Formats: sequence, C-alpha cells, structure tokens
Amino acid sequence: MSHDDRYDGPDSPNSVGWVRAEDVRLADEDDPLRLKCGQELFPVDVEYETYGELNQAKDNVVLICHALSGDAHAAGWDSEADKRPWRKDRPGWWDGMIGPGKAYDTDEYFVICSNVLGSCYGTTGPSSVDPDTGEPYGLDFPVVTVEDWVRLERRLLDHLEIDDIHTVSGGSLGGAQAMEWALTYPEMVKNVHIVGASDKLSAQGLAFNAVSRYAIMSDPRFNEGDYYRGEHPADGLSVARRLAHITYLSDKAMEKKFGRMLKGEGPSYKIVPEFEVESYLDYQGSKFVSRFDANSYIYITKAMDYYDASSKGGGDIKEAFQDCPCRFLLVSFSTDWLYDSSQIRAMGKELMLAYKDVSYIDIPSDAGHDAFLIEIDKLGEVVKAHLQAGDIHG
Repeated sequence: MSHDDRYDGPDSPNSVGWVRAEDVRLADEDDPLRLKCGQELFPVDVEYETYGELNQAKDNVVLICHALSGDAHAAGWDSEADKRPWRKDRPGWWDGMIGPGKAYDTDEYFVICSNVLGSCYGTTGPSSVDPDTGEPYGLDFPVVTVEDWVRLERRLLDHLEIDDIHTVSGGSLGGAQAMEWALTYPEMVKNVHIVGASDKLSAQGLAFNAVSRYAIMSDPRFNEGDYYRGEHPADGLSVARRLAHITYLSDKAMEKKFGRMLKGEGPSYKIVPEFEVESYLDYQGSKFVSRFDANSYIYITKAMDYYDASSKGGGDIKEAFQDCPCRFLLVSFSTDWLYDSSQIRAMGKELMLAYKDVSYIDIPSDAGHDAFLIEIDKLGEVVKAHLQAGDIHG
C-alpha cells in the first residue's frame, strides 16, 4: 500500500523519521534460552528498533509488542527498505501511535519494539540456520510460546541495561505479550495496555488457526517444513492468509467495502473468482506470501493458541493477576469477533474484582479486529488519557 494522508512523511515533525533496525545475540552456547517446551535454544538473535531517547533515570521506557505477522518496525520509515520492498512508501505498522506528540510520545518516552522468536523478520526462527546441520531448522525448530517471547524481551532489556518499564503495550497477539509481562515481571511494569486481546483465544479462534495450519501443511510443496531449497508452499500460505483476513474484518466492513459487487457486468456462469471480495482476498494472499515464511506462520499461530493468562491462576483471572501492581488499560472494538468485546469486558471485571487499577473502553468501529491498526485517532486519545492520568496520580 502506498503512502497516503494517514501517514506522516519521514520529514514530518510528527514522525520519528528514518530508522534502522538493530540486531543483537541474546543467547549462545554458554547462556542458552530455556524454552517452556523444555528445550534449550542457541544461538538466538533478535531484531529490534528504538525511537526517542532513554532518560537518565531509565524509567521512560515503552515496550511495544507486535501481532502475528508484525515485526520490529513499528514506527518511522525504514532506511533499508530496499531489502524488504513491502516497507517502501509506508511507515511502521503502528506509526500513528508512536512519534512526537502522538499517544506514545517520543519526546517523552523511549520506545522499543522487537521481533518475536519464531518469526522471519530478523529474529531466530524456523528459516534460520540450525548450527548442528548447516540447514534451515524447518519443523526441527522448537515450539515457542508467548512466555518464551517475554523472557527473550527481558534479555533484550537487560542488554540495554533497563530495569523498569513505564508501559508495555500491544494489539491482538501483542496484547497477550503485554499481559504476560504483567504476570512474569510485575515488579518491572507500571502500565499495561491490552488492545483487542483477552486472556485466551476462543474455541472459534483456535479452529480458524487450525484450518490455516492445515492449509499450509497440505500444500504439496510444504515437504514437512523442509522447502527452503525449493518452491515454498505459497498456495497453502495464501489460503491461510485469506482465511485470517476474514477474521480480521467485520461483517459490516465487508458489506460496506464489497457487498455483492461483481468484477464484471454480470455473472459469468463459470467456476472462477468474480466477486470483488474474492479479488480482495486473492490480493491479500498473494501479497503475504512474498513477505512471510509459512513455517513461521505455523509456529506463531501455535503460540497464540497455547496462551492462556488465566492458567497462571488455575483458570481464575483474579488469582492469576493477584500479585500484579500494574495499571491496566483494556480496549476492545465493537465489531471485533476474533477477540469479542464481551471477552475483554469480562476480563476487566475480573481484574476489578481482584482490586486492580483497571480502565476499560469499547471503541465503536466497523473495522472488526483490524480496528487496532485502523482506529488510530480514537485509540490514541484513549491511550493518552490513560498515561496522563497515571502520571498525575503517580
């Protein structure tokens, strides 16, 4: 998608401008990363970006967590976009939220975003080379979890010599990471912003992810995950992305945007794609396969499935968050049916029953789950208000 009026150009005073990702090795043979599945992993490299300046007290840190297909490039304009063409002519995925004067104001905060373990955007994942074989891991890569991602992010903060987080924030799967930060390192976090996410994925969400993985693994070119020397399972990954996009949009959004419009003047009476909504899904599928790894999609959706914050309290959210002193902001969107408003509202009630400082808002939107990427003006106002209230009251 090309640049449009929603984005500030790199020379705008409201933009963080041109940015460059950094890479760091956070686990090696002498200090491997112990995973929840019981395996030890090394080496582990992480790609991350930072915006703004760390203050002398090192207490102005905002940690941003990305969603399923996101990356460390959350704001600004990639100075090395020629290596990743899909980043050309557009800024980071949450650019409207991060920058001078924006919700996460880089004149005030030092903002960090890192790529999760298992991804294909600079952090070690299935497409990385296994040092034992000299070949990409494929399905030999260990299964990773949201808990593993947070422990790895902690290593990144240790590397940056940061002990306190002013705010950890994320939308969708990033919201799960924000929750896990509050649970695993409650002493480090002041504010937790959970946007378009609840304590666990619903059975329907699990089902959609299962079908997506099935589509990828049924592609004849999948070759049990060992496809890196040949053709990638583009058809399977494309189907998975098509399916995911149906869950990201609301019925209202799809009706408004496409309705039952045909591409031609009338029906062709042939078994071919001819509705506008089919063309949209075809475009999303083909665009995605050019930038994402099928194995990474499998691993990340599996981490999404496994996460259940309430399990830390034996299935009771109140018990799980009992020892978390953080201030919570929970945001849902009225037409999101992947993480339904009622799920997020129920989580908010449980946190209040645990005597937590929690704010909840349901933002009206026709955009569905993707609203956390689209309703930036509304979301930005809510986030700003929450941060300002916390700074006033301490």
